[in-house]
Amino acid sequence: MNNQRNLRKRPKKVSMIEEKEQICPDCDSTDFQYDHSTHELICKICGRIIDEDFIAKGSGLAVYGSEDSGKINHGAPSTPAIHDGGLSTVIGFDKNLSAKDKAQWYRLRKWNRRIRISGAKERSLAFALTEIDRKSSLLSLPRSVREDASLIYRKALDKKLVRGRTIEGVVCASIYISCRISRIPRTLDEIAEVSSASRKDIGRIHRSLTNELNIKLTPTSPTDYIPRFASELDLSEEFQTKAINIIDDSKKEGITVGKGPSGLAAAAIYISSVLLGNKKSQKAVAQVAGVTEVTVRNRYREISECLDLGVAI
Repeated sequence: MNNQRNLRKRPKKVSMIEEKEQICPDCDSTDFQYDHSTHELICKICGRIIDEDFIAKGSGLAVYGSEDSGKINHGAPSTPAIHDGGLSTVIGFDKNLSAKDKAQWYRLRKWNRRIRISGAKERSLAFALTEIDRKSSLLSLPRSVREDASLIYRKALDKKLVRGRTIEGVVCASIYISCRISRIPRTLDEIAEVSSASRKDIGRIHRSLTNELNIKLTPTSPTDYIPRFASELDLSEEFQTKAINIIDDSKKEGITVGKGPSGLAAAAIYISSVLLGNKKSQKAVAQVAGVTEVTVRNRYREISECLDLGVAI
């Protein structure tokens, strides 16, 4: 009986490689390494990724007696995008319960929510992180940007930089900084459109946060905007490549100095559409880029004249 109990408590020692029975197709090696952050199985000899989703496809057994002991589990990873790190228990709800059980279940869920969020600071943080997630969704931003923005907001909260400012403004500034770090450009105007905070307030708070948190941001390049603008205008990669080449040539001539990156990207997209025979209107390009037609026209004129593109203005 004691032996049976011990067997139940201690999972069988399982080798990750033996369980998958993988052989590297490039070098025929069976010497693999598991990357916990990306859940990838990687060949130690040639570096090939053997399996991109190793945990999800595994047996679920824990591993003991190896360097990976205690590091493998099937639970959801912790995330800064949730106020409690995503480590708390959430009580679900079953519709097929009796009236008495439903009432009891409702009380359990209510107290569970109260326990998860206790105190004004936690409620404020939970609201801010919810807003980050909602605004990021409206801006079609990936999960990595949302988590970075949440981490920036947490740091601002810890250093008491939220005090004296609106939560809305700090949330939007955190999203903008995260976009800049990830080189997924969103203009202040775009972020202000999904917020009640003004462009001026977001810009002011963003500058304050970068200084106080010692965040170094590289200047936004016009080429970062081109893939998104071209995609929204239904232009192929050929047009994107041409627009990027125009921006690169403009940088060499010094035309881009002191100019807004979104306006330069819009002008390059417009010029490429003219040169490659799928002309888009200045109005359509301006709307996608979030700039005025005058800006597109001015940047277009400067680039066309300086580079001598032979396109009529």
